[in-house]
Amino acid sequence: MEDIWQKASEAAAYISERIAVNPEMAVILGSGLGELAYEVNDRVEIPYSEIPHFPVSTVVGHSGKLVIGKIYNKNVLMMQGRFHYYEGYELSEVTFPIRVFALLGISSLIVSNAAGGINKKLNPTDIMLITDHINISNISPLRGPNNELFGERFPNMSEAYSLRLREIAKDAALYKDDPDAKIDFKDKILEFAKDVADSEYDAKIELKEGVYAFMRGPQYETPAEIRMLDILGADAVGMSTVPEVILANQLGIEVLGLSCITNATGSGTKPTHEEVIENADKGAAKFKQLVMRIIRRM
Repeated sequence: MEDIWQKASEAAAYISERIAVNPEMAVILGSGLGELAYEVNDRVEIPYSEIPHFPVSTVVGHSGKLVIGKIYNKNVLMMQGRFHYYEGYELSEVTFPIRVFALLGISSLIVSNAAGGINKKLNPTDIMLITDHINISNISPLRGPNNELFGERFPNMSEAYSLRLREIAKDAALYKDDPDAKIDFKDKILEFAKDVADSEYDAKIELKEGVYAFMRGPQYETPAEIRMLDILGADAVGMSTVPEVILANQLGIEVLGLSCITNATGSGTKPTHEEVIENADKGAAKFKQLVMRIIRRM
């Protein structure tokens, strides 16, 4: 475990040398959702391949780089692409960036994914606010010797997805309590400019809620597995997120989870990766607006 502390420290030191800001929050962008990174101002892009000890994304739809800069004057770090257990990585590698985030001083994490909808009320391009998860894989990134420098041996997971951040997300979807609404624009020209700038973001976004189930993949679920997940109370299923969330909770990082529903698994359709990417692309604009509103309020 001392070895992974050393590796994470070296990666964090390398990133710190490349950037001029100290990121406050991180965003992990799932399949097809990487466009949000282009909203980052004054950004610095660092390919994973240049960061000491970082894995490299091998999945179509994952660019494989860190983007660091500002959104609404908030210092953010975004991962364009993540790592998966099914790629052959150990969970210590899948979750390695979360350790690096902690050493960079990041205190909050927005984690997103493309997921199959089990609940029949979920449709492709819907956004689901993750309220909890089910770790069907029965594997954990905390397996093995524990280094107290990273956190306690048995972290509490009773609020794995921050209630505070979930309330912020719901307000953002309704476009409630806009931070700029309290600003008194004495200059009418500036007020007009603000209205124009915000016009594309002033619509309500339907935000559904549910439980996310983690399966190892890479194969999609069988009909019997979908029925099992439905009985267990899962609303959506995917092949990521949960290992990162478990480690983030151990490290004391506050987590918000969002799923972009890319296929209606619960309806008995036959999903394909092409369909997942296509529907993630279709939902990307809505997802981008929502996350930017959330960042503005954090």
